[in-house]
Amino acid sequence: MKRIEKHPILPAEDREKVAFTYNGVVMYGYEGEPVSSALIANGIKTFAVHERGDAPQGIYCANGQCGHCTLIIDGFPLKSCVTPLKPGIDVRVMRHRPELPADDRPLRHYEKKEISCDVLVVGGGPSGLTAAIELAKLDFSVLLIDDKENLGGKLLLQTHKFFGSIADCYAGTRGVDIAVLLEKELRSYENATILTDTSVAAIYKDRRAGLFIRNKNYAIVDFEGMIVSAGAREKSLIFPGNQLPGVYGAGAFQTLVNRDLIKSSDRVFIVGSGNVGLIAAYHALQAGIDAVGICEILDSASGYKVHVDKIKRMGTPIYLGHTIVSAEGDSKVERVTIARIDKNFQPLLETAKTFEVDTLLIAVGLSPVDEFYDMAKKFGFTVMKAGDANEIAEASSAMFGGKIAGLKMAKKMGKEVRIDNSFSEKAKILKSRPGQIFPSQEIVLTKNFRPIIFCNEEIPCNPCTSVCPVDSIRLNPKLGNIMDIPIFENECTGCQKCVLICPGLAITLARKIDDQWAEVLIPHEFIPDFEVGEKIPLMSQEGDFLEMGETLKIQYNKKHKTRLIRVRASLKNATKIAGIQVQRPSGAHPLPEPNFDYAPDHSTVCQCEMVPVKEIVDYIKKHHVSDVNQLKKIRVGMGACGGKTCSILLPRVFGMAGVNWSEVAHGTKRPLSVEVPMYAIINEKQGE
Repeated sequence: MKRIEKHPILPAEDREKVAFTYNGVVMYGYEGEPVSSALIANGIKTFAVHERGDAPQGIYCANGQCGHCTLIIDGFPLKSCVTPLKPGIDVRVMRHRPELPADDRPLRHYEKKEISCDVLVVGGGPSGLTAAIELAKLDFSVLLIDDKENLGGKLLLQTHKFFGSIADCYAGTRGVDIAVLLEKELRSYENATILTDTSVAAIYKDRRAGLFIRNKNYAIVDFEGMIVSAGAREKSLIFPGNQLPGVYGAGAFQTLVNRDLIKSSDRVFIVGSGNVGLIAAYHALQAGIDAVGICEILDSASGYKVHVDKIKRMGTPIYLGHTIVSAEGDSKVERVTIARIDKNFQPLLETAKTFEVDTLLIAVGLSPVDEFYDMAKKFGFTVMKAGDANEIAEASSAMFGGKIAGLKMAKKMGKEVRIDNSFSEKAKILKSRPGQIFPSQEIVLTKNFRPIIFCNEEIPCNPCTSVCPVDSIRLNPKLGNIMDIPIFENECTGCQKCVLICPGLAITLARKIDDQWAEVLIPHEFIPDFEVGEKIPLMSQEGDFLEMGETLKIQYNKKHKTRLIRVRASLKNATKIAGIQVQRPSGAHPLPEPNFDYAPDHSTVCQCEMVPVKEIVDYIKKHHVSDVNQLKKIRVGMGACGGKTCSILLPRVFGMAGVNWSEVAHGTKRPLSVEVPMYAIINEKQGE
């Protein structure tokens, strides 16, 4: 079983193990976990065999947004990432198109289920939770629904500490812990109802919505107002091999590793250097998975510098100005090739590097899940959207966005509400792009400990200033907000609070021992593979090896779930030491010679229907296509994801065919629904 038995942040859970069969073979998983997760824990990566070329398909989003993980479960084709594992279920690979199961049983009864509320909140992530809390405070009856077992959305995948400020968005607290705090607060209101494992199947013109509750019952909910906070879905990329099992969205990988505690991979490569990609690499390393490298098509990383620095000193290289060339393997990802780009962003194949990996993570951005909002607006509902459904941003900003949406909804529904002007300003700051980078200052150590701050890029973060008991860390007042750079002045008590709370692991403590040696205290969010007395590789802020330092002490802070490693190092390097190398360089080396085939015309655009670039481009040219709906003739956008994945890629494909995207009529959006069996709609199995 490929399970994570020990994790530096997440506790092991005592779960009930149950047996099930996969293609007739008995396997074991944990009751209630997604079927897809149980299979991956058993080493299964292929979930379906497509009718076009018998192409294997595996999981991609792990979020119910695509259809790649569809399996035949007890005779029905179901998305396995949102289907809970039950004892004794029969799971089979879906080969080509599924057969409609025979069912000639007479209907026994029909039970109409109806619910009513003032406000329906769709999505229980950070923005949905804060919106519901504000409305509950104002005495509205609130119904919050979420399609997962636990509330929190992406917070449940975020084992890292939050940026921002302590007062406004729990800065210094891990996302998984923030989810618990917000859920506890919402549940304290009697006028707030929560339905988990529940999806909105559809919304109707008479201001009602159909709910598929716990994969079992169907109910109609009557509401006055609606807040859509359904989050976002992963964007895809066009490259040869993009359809292979083992190509994941970064969020899917984090779901498997951090939510389900599954060691889904041994070696991963990541495309995209935004915060999501950088954090995914960090999460891989924490799970004992090699993060072989990150490639970024731009000439600079787009995430926070503290994340970039942290990943480099952990031992994962970042290849700037590079693009993905191909993913290859025998029915699954076995190697990935990248190359430098030219001025037109085309790969220079003579610079290609090939890496042996079993997983490729795509972290190139998100697109809002806001279709329900668009429909509700069209129907004339009182509706708002919040979080990533409104604008892609950090979860800290989403919490404020939800709070504002909740208050605005209350106002629209006739409540006298005052919305603090500072809310919008704080939300704006929290979603700010990184600003100016300042040079490091030279520091002279004394016999007393003092903080060494490796945070020299303007980002929205200040918890270190809040926890210092003697106010010796303050923000250098250039911008006048939490984007300013922290600086140290006056004295240090050696309390370690700033080191423990820093979300970027960008603060150490150091002191002079004598004219040759110094003592350095380093934050470490890994289970140490070394002991006191051993020498360990010490790294600079930006990932350069400095020296081997002697481990003096290893201590664990339970509150912050962070280890503090005391080392003895040379005095000349003490103020440069920022971290400890986790992954040895040899684990990230490419193959001696590149090994790849490059046929970009064969890249898959519509992965549900396996339609490649060349087929679409040829069809556009031959038929002078000017309307996306015409592509349905060749099945583009007609698959299980409802065209939500390939639609993002079509502007580029039309450009390849020489057609200006601005002159193309966009495709009609597919009806919004989740897979709801007929017996559920009539609640036939109610009471069984």
